[in-house]
This record gives sequence, C-alpha cells and structure tokens, in this order.
Amino acid sequence: MRPFFVRDRWTEFELSKNTLTELLQPLVEDLGYEFVGLEYSSNPKNSVLRLYIDQEDGIDLDDCSRVSREAAALLDVEDPISGHYNLEISSPGLDRPLFTPEHYARFAGREARLALYAPEAGRRKFRGRILGATEDRVRMSVEDEEIVFEFSNIAKANLVPDFDRSALTGRDEAEHAS
Repeated sequence: MRPFFVRDRWTEFELSKNTLTELLQPLVEDLGYEFVGLEYSSNPKNSVLRLYIDQEDGIDLDDCSRVSREAAALLDVEDPISGHYNLEISSPGLDRPLFTPEHYARFAGREARLALYAPEAGRRKFRGRILGATEDRVRMSVEDEEIVFEFSNIAKANLVPDFDRSALTGRDEAEHAS
C-alpha cells in the first residue's frame, strides 16, 4: 500500500483529461461535429493535445481548421494546460479510437485492439470482437473465449480497420451505424 501523501500521477492525468473534455466537448458539438474524444500526452519537450472529431459526411481539412481555431481560442482564454503544447485536430480514421462505453456498444460486432493498464490473464494487449458494453465493463470474444474487461483498466482501444468494407463504400460505414 502506498503512503497517503504520494500523489497518483494517473489520477491527475484522468482529472486533467476530464477537465479538457468538459471544456472542449460542448465547443465541438456547438460547431456541429461529433466529439469523439481526446488524447493528451504530457511530455516536457513535445506535449500534444489531440482532439478527434467526426460528422456523417466525414472530416476534411477545413473542418479541422475550423475546430482548431475555435479550440485554440478557448484554450488560450481558459488556460487549462500549463506550459507549451501542440493542438492537433483529427478525424478518427479507419482505426477509430474508442473512448467511452457508448463507443463499444455502438461498434458491437466489430473487431478491436485493447491495451490495458494492468494485465488480465497475464497479458496487457488483446484483439477480439466486441460483444457489448455496460457503463463499467466491455465484453469481447478473444480467441473464442469471452472476456470481460473493466472499462477503467483500458488504457487505449481502437477498431481494427475493415479494409474490405472501406473499399466498397469509400468510408468505413460502421463508423456511423447507430
């Protein structure tokens, strides 16, 4: 057990991620886009705040520029991040990141890759089909075995691109299946 006075860096990271989400999600949605999620990598030499946005017809450079201008202005005023960082606006792409339990539920049936904070069954990385999700758990079929992952233990998750579907539609149609 850790002494009570030791700060938990992960808790600080989650708090700042939640603060950034609460600040930026309404802005992105007011501009008419879906706020997919954000990643913040704090590095003394090159910190990056990356926002993922989407809309039914896809995202282009003009969309990214528009959100970048508005988000940069808001971040300059609110100043939630100390020090220098780069702001990036991106579409989720074919290997769409999964940030919320709703994302897992939305893409049930699709294949995904997960990286965990703490190992499950001696592993930290998994690839399998999403079976479903609740507020705190994700069910997946991995190597013909059903495994339940605690949402709080998922460090990173992405859909595995379905190139066959993308080639037929020009875009991954499951990105907008609801």
